[in-house]
Amino acid sequence: MRILVTGHLGYIGTVMVPLLKQAGHDVVGLDSDIYKRCTFAAGGNIVPVETLAKDVRDVEPRDLAGIDAIVHLAGLSNDPLGDFRPEITYAINHQASVRLARMAKDAGVQRFVFASSCSNYGAAGEDFLDESSAFNPVTPYGESKVLVERDVLPLNDDRFSTTFLRCATACGVSPRIRFDLVLNNLVAWAYTTGQVLLKSAGTSWRPIVHIEDISRAFLAMVEAPRELVHGEAFNVGTTAENYKVKEIAQIVVDTVPGSKLAFQDGASPDKRNYRVNCDKLAKVLPHAKPRWTVRTTAQQLYEAYQRASLRPEDFEGPKYQRIAHIKSLVGQGLLTDEFRVTTAGAQGAAPAKAH
Repeated sequence: MRILVTGHLGYIGTVMVPLLKQAGHDVVGLDSDIYKRCTFAAGGNIVPVETLAKDVRDVEPRDLAGIDAIVHLAGLSNDPLGDFRPEITYAINHQASVRLARMAKDAGVQRFVFASSCSNYGAAGEDFLDESSAFNPVTPYGESKVLVERDVLPLNDDRFSTTFLRCATACGVSPRIRFDLVLNNLVAWAYTTGQVLLKSAGTSWRPIVHIEDISRAFLAMVEAPRELVHGEAFNVGTTAENYKVKEIAQIVVDTVPGSKLAFQDGASPDKRNYRVNCDKLAKVLPHAKPRWTVRTTAQQLYEAYQRASLRPEDFEGPKYQRIAHIKSLVGQGLLTDEFRVTTAGAQGAAPAKAH
């Protein structure tokens, strides 16, 4: 198939594209590449593909000509960034996603696989949640994902098939690594300071999944018999890989020699709290069942950070911290206040410096 991957130069996209290509698909990427100054050399190479260098808000019908399936990853991808400019989060994550899906249907695209999130479940408590559970998002990011599912699902018909992958909290090494994700962040603190620093009380539940496993789930969805995935939602992860944050921290202590658990001053409970049942994915598409665990991923991260000689100022500064990087680009005039790439940004400028 000819597959369009939006956000192909981001954290997940740079890992997913090689897997799609290895499976024999023709991949086209679409990305404004606002994180081009954030490449993590120890995360591997970025595989080049045919690329549409544009904002997902600016997709045109001609961009979709000849596309068989769309894997839609593009969006503002963490809660602090969503909270910083909620209106832009809704414009990109919700409105642009629905517009893309409608345009895809009109263009004759057959499959639309959307990167939703277990953040949809939000403040949910102790019970395991499956795909039929109620949504209770507590952030603009989570709410934006819920709105896309609501508005895109009715587009399904005999010619156009949508699938929603509600991904657990992502982790793992990537050429465009994110350090705002719980496991990635805790291993970084452990390696650079010897402290596994918790910024919350650590009592909230999180389902955890490696980005390679997320990528394999998307590949399985675009290749699956239509009747198995048409209009369906899948929690992406493993039911056994739900942990309280303090349990994740203990795994990091076990992984990084000499590290110990520490709590940031004023650490308080996190209102995001959910345990997710992921059995449906393994039942419907057994070959898409995740292969990584929190323990094996912690080891992968630790080894990558060693190769990179990672420092605290790297992952706490604007090079690798998403919201700090966006603010830096806006401050330098490389992005507009609406997070659109300016002429100066498109031409390239000095990389954001860690400080």
